[in-house]
Amino acid sequence: MRISQRAQRVEPFYVMELAKAAADMAAGARPGDRPMITLNIGEPDFTAPPLVQAAAERAIRDGRSQYTAATGLPALRHAISGWYATRFGLDIDPGRIVITAGASAALQLACLALIEAGDEVLMPDPSYPCNRQFVQAAEGKAVLIPSGPAERFQLSAAHVEAAWTPATRGVLLASPSNPTGTSIARDELERIARFVRERSGVTLVDEIYLGLSYEDAYGHSALGLPDGLGDEVISINSFSKYFNMTGWRLGWLVLPPALVPVVERLAQNLFICASTIAQHAALACFEPESLAEYERRRAEFKARRDYFIPELNRLGLTVPVMPDGAFYAWADVSGPCERWGIPPQGARADEGGSWALAFELMKRCQLATTPGRDFGNADPGRYLRFSTANSMAQLREAVARLEAAL
Repeated sequence: MRISQRAQRVEPFYVMELAKAAADMAAGARPGDRPMITLNIGEPDFTAPPLVQAAAERAIRDGRSQYTAATGLPALRHAISGWYATRFGLDIDPGRIVITAGASAALQLACLALIEAGDEVLMPDPSYPCNRQFVQAAEGKAVLIPSGPAERFQLSAAHVEAAWTPATRGVLLASPSNPTGTSIARDELERIARFVRERSGVTLVDEIYLGLSYEDAYGHSALGLPDGLGDEVISINSFSKYFNMTGWRLGWLVLPPALVPVVERLAQNLFICASTIAQHAALACFEPESLAEYERRRAEFKARRDYFIPELNRLGLTVPVMPDGAFYAWADVSGPCERWGIPPQGARADEGGSWALAFELMKRCQLATTPGRDFGNADPGRYLRFSTANSMAQLREAVARLEAAL
């Protein structure tokens, strides 16, 4: 069977490959063996709170399962608008909000609406691997720009200006970022958006971890940028992370008004609509009781960060930049690799470096992590991603195992 070149260009999602290896190792454990601790997947250990679950049950019981408009339930679009007002002080017209089948569908729709074949989109290296695949699926080219600790692993305006060519269509940023948990400073984001506007480009900002910001200096939305810049930004968001609804597959876009009918037309043809049951359930996310629970959980995620990052640093798994959001630790593991005799990553990404260390940690510590291979080309063998989307008890046990092994 002939496979399309488009499909062949899509690289494996190695996060999932490591997850399968960890699951296989756990399945082969003998009675009395230590259970595998999974710090590799970016999925909250919390599930949807009670009011959300009850709303889904009511929707099923009452038969509210027919298609919605492609842009989503009007009540949900208004509820999201209200959340922007109370949480971020932003006046977002509900008409600019389009409900999507997760942030993945939001990114696909935005890329298909804006990218032509051969267009280049600038992204930081490291960055979430699926984002560049969405660009590629739209026949564009993701241009990864090495962005180190000095830039908080994020693009800077200087980066963007230096890399811009006649083929550049715009930038795709993530703030806070997966895998680093770092955000772009507001003034730097403004400089980037202003430069992109001057070049008639587009600024897309993945904000799916925005609700899980821990520092006032960084907990802002690109939609609030001054001088009308925020009105031109395409913001991607999701109910998966802050709202703890990963498997419900529900997200949204905030678009400039002129782009809404374009995305609506694409959504009608590609998705029809997001899950109706999930949309009805998500309305309960914005009830005061649910919002209070989400804030309690956000404080728990912050407490985990405040415990785990210093412990990694103490053990020589150095986190160069303290994450200000999300639930990740992007650790420099060159020291432990050298101590265990693991060579630097070679020409092949599955040789040496953090890739080999990840398998050693599974064998020696029964600890699943994610090597840097997925997230870019700028020295991926140097970094390992830990997810702190796990209980404090599990994190303490992980530190004890690491300390014993290292």
